[in-house]
Amino acid sequence: MSLIKLIIWAIRTKFVWRKARIIRFPFDVRGKKYMDVSEGFTTGIGCRLEAYPVDESKVLRIGKNVQINDYVHISALENVTIGDNVLIASKVFISDLNHGSYGADDIHDSPDTPPNDRKLYAKPVTIEDNVWLGEFVSVLSGVTIGKGTIVGANSVVSRSLPPYVIAVGTPAKPVKKYNFQSKKWEKV
Repeated sequence: MSLIKLIIWAIRTKFVWRKARIIRFPFDVRGKKYMDVSEGFTTGIGCRLEAYPVDESKVLRIGKNVQINDYVHISALENVTIGDNVLIASKVFISDLNHGSYGADDIHDSPDTPPNDRKLYAKPVTIEDNVWLGEFVSVLSGVTIGKGTIVGANSVVSRSLPPYVIAVGTPAKPVKKYNFQSKKWEKV
């Protein structure tokens, strides 16, 4: 049965994105014309991609050979860019937007305003090449994750991370950095 399902998914994939490797269904896409997805794209089941630009520009860009696993949710209003060869584990959330502002840029939305009525604020998210995001990671607005970085399971990335580190926690902080001379991951 799973081989038949895989064949059906492979055929359906070509109707969604010709350049994709395989999209497993169900798969929810909102605002497809505002997305740029490169070749080799692979998904698990239950993924949701959303793009809601203020103008007609592409705001969600996914590089070559990106693999997102089951139940990943990516939402873009201003700009979410995912580099090449990125691996995203299951149940990961990535978004460049918030319902309301809570102190950033000296704007404070009232908690008496229903969240759905608050203005949407966005800051770009960039995930550079060769990044690996573990299970249940959340990547919040205004963040850049540097090339080759690994983010451990259940981490919340609320601040940018440099390249070539392993980061864990809430908020995610580097705990190791790759040393290219010794060719080892070393504690920071």
